[in-house]
This record gives sequence, C-alpha cells and structure tokens, in this order.
Amino acid sequence: MADGSGPYDIVVLGGGSGGYACALRAAEFGMNVVLIEKDKVGGTCLHRGCIPTKALLHAAELADQAREGESFGVRTTFEGIDVPGVHSYKDKVVTGLWKGLTGLVKSKKITVVEGEGRLAGPNRVVVGDQVFEGRNVVLATGSVPKSLPGLDIDGEKIISSDHALVLDRVPSSVVILGGGVIGVEFASVWRSFGAEVTIVEALPHLLPLEDESNSKLLERAFRRRGIKYELGTRFESVKTTDTGVVVSLENGKTIDAELMLVAVGRGPVSAGLGYEEAGVTVDRGYVPVNEYCQTNVPGVYAVGDLIPTLQLAHVGFAEGILVAEHIAGLNPVPIDYDGVPRITYSEPEVASVGISTAVARERGHDVVELSYNLAGNGRSKILQTQGEVKVVAERDGRVLGVHMVGSRVGELIAEAQLIFNWEATPTDVAQLIHPHPTQSEALGEAMLALAGKPLHVHN
Repeated sequence: MADGSGPYDIVVLGGGSGGYACALRAAEFGMNVVLIEKDKVGGTCLHRGCIPTKALLHAAELADQAREGESFGVRTTFEGIDVPGVHSYKDKVVTGLWKGLTGLVKSKKITVVEGEGRLAGPNRVVVGDQVFEGRNVVLATGSVPKSLPGLDIDGEKIISSDHALVLDRVPSSVVILGGGVIGVEFASVWRSFGAEVTIVEALPHLLPLEDESNSKLLERAFRRRGIKYELGTRFESVKTTDTGVVVSLENGKTIDAELMLVAVGRGPVSAGLGYEEAGVTVDRGYVPVNEYCQTNVPGVYAVGDLIPTLQLAHVGFAEGILVAEHIAGLNPVPIDYDGVPRITYSEPEVASVGISTAVARERGHDVVELSYNLAGNGRSKILQTQGEVKVVAERDGRVLGVHMVGSRVGELIAEAQLIFNWEATPTDVAQLIHPHPTQSEALGEAMLALAGKPLHVHN
C-alpha cells in the first residue's frame, strides 16, 4: 500500500457541507484531519444545490422585474433570457465561493485527498491503494437525486435537478414530478423564464411538509403566476416522443411537455462504501445515529444527508461542528431539529421555523394562532408582494412556530428562529420595537396581537 499514514485524529469521508464543516472545526482544536472527496470540496450545496439554484432564482426575479417595470412607472422591456449568460453568472458565483472554501481548508492545514474513499474497518478508510487510519471516522457521503421505481432518468427528456442546472435552453413546457422544495423552486425559475409549467404531487398540497396555510398561500400565488399543478394525484408513466414527453397520471389525465423534471427527493449515498462490512447499521440507505451523530460503531460518526435528519446544508454544517466538538470533549448541546429554519426560495418565498398548528395539536399543546396579512405591511405594499406571517403559540405561553409566505420572507426567519429557540412568549417580543417600514414589522404586529395589544390587526 502507498502512503496514507495516520493515525489521524479524524478521517472525514466526503467534503460537502457536513464533512468540511467538521474538518474546519476540528482543525480549530489543533486536530490532525484528512478530508477525502471524490469531486470538489463544497458538495451538493455549493455545486449542484443551494448556491446555483438560488443564483437561477435571482436571475428569474430580475426577469420578472423587467416585465413588471411598467406597474412601478419604470419603462423596462424584457427581451428574453440569455441562457449562457445566466450560466456564466451562476458559475462565477459558485467558482468564487469554491475558491474561497478551498483556500480556507488549505490555510487550516487540513489534508485533502481527491478520490473515492471507502470504509475498510471502524478506523480506516481506503482511497485507491492508500490507507488512512483515524482515531475517529466521520461518514459524510451525502445524497443524490432519487427517481421512482421503473422511471429512467435519461438526462435528455427526463431529467434530474443536476441536469436542470446545466440545461442549455429554456424549455417551452415542463412537467415537474414532485411538489417539494426542489420542484417548487424550479417551477418558479422556469415560469419566470417563460416556460409553461405543471407540477404533479401525490400528496394533497405543494410543500407538503409545511404548515397547510403556507402551502395554500403558495398554491394561490402559483395559480396567479400561471403555474399549473395536479395535487393528490399519482404519476403513472411517461413516454418519450420526438418532441418531448407524454406523462400519464393515475387519474387518467395526460400531459404533453418538452421535458420532465424528476424532483421526488434525494436519497443517501451509502451503497458499496463498506459501511455494513465495517459493522455500521444502514437502514433504507440511511445511517442511523444518536443525538451526537454517533453510529452504532464506536469512533464512527455520520452527518448530513447520509443520516435521516433534515436534508439542509445548514443542518449538515451544524452536525459537522457538533461532531468535531464531541470528539474534542466539549460536551456540545444536541441539535433541536424543530428549531432549524426552512426556506423555499420560490416567488413568493416560503419560510418557517418550529412546528405547524397540526403538529402542535398532535403533541397536546393548547394552541392559539394568529395570521398577519402582508396587505397591512407598508414595505410589502411597496414591494407589491402578498402573503402572511402566521404565529403558532401555546396559550399564555411560548411561541411554537412561525410560518411565512411572501417575497423575501426568507430574510425574516432569523428573528423567528431566535424567538422559537429562546422560548420567547408573544409578550416578550411585543415590547421590542421593529423598524418601520420593514417586512419585519409583520412579525412584530402578529406578536402584539397575540399579546393582546393589536395595532393594525382586524380582530
């Protein structure tokens, strides 16, 4: 075997959000870390997820603004989408962040190994003919787009989000299979770029994991934008034709389109990596862990999309940091997953933290809720956006959830996160003064009303 050496303090398998966050935090403690990555450090989030999709969504927002200038008294004309130009903007953003990240990793003296690693025992990872020994091993191998049984993603007419991010044209029409975050965001982009879009979702609502009121507001907004959807309807089959695809649904409907995007979620990458052979439990592809992200094998941890927690980059970061601190003996506080903010960056945006009304009732809370319509918010009027801020609270107690829909509400979730995680009551928040005119006042007004001091709320 060639050099690999060790033992390192930590061998991290996978350089995405979870893996590199763990490596960076461990390096701060002076640990000796090796980070193994088969592609580019930064993982799904930086190269095929959060960052490139949000760049596309920003371009989409500019397209909408160009079309709508007249209603603000600004004479703009929309001449079309220059797809190569959009890609070069998106790629410049990604490349800049990637260079910054690689520089940071290098400056922390983390050994980066390019290649496909596999677990060859509880404390060793093999890459080609190199063996890396580690006192601790962190599995951070991430996820890839999933499909449905018998549905073949050909990359041409039936595509995944990976293909959608490098598509060389704006399709004239698209069927999107899946109304979760990824499906909804691509629907928003393509509609802004001028495509005819139909979303097919088997569950009764778009964004089925959100509070139902959020889902309904998004559906109403999408209907206004001309985005079509079939809800509570299962996909049956798809046929490719010379011009595109014909999608058949179980309710007997067929939809013709140029493309079909399969956005039915992402599945963990764990097969063939030696996990089971090393004794690590794997359940439906995921690696189960305890509250410190420890697997059933001592010294082996797992983080990010590989474990059955929220598939979000910021959750991966937090899990990676938690693991580094646990290994360093810092006794970190486990993550409260209810307290993690979740944002869908469509137009309008959907953002939430805490639990929904339905979950709060299931858990036996005596629930009070209040919805503040953005129609009463000055800044939202200026931005010409519609939606609401909904607060779910325990009667005479703490805030249990905040659920928002509207342009830019993703930026408001930080305050809502503090309210939830610091277990504040509406009365605590009601005495704080929000700046005027901002959208943050909508949250302030909802809290005032819940505290029995309604200002601009119709009772």
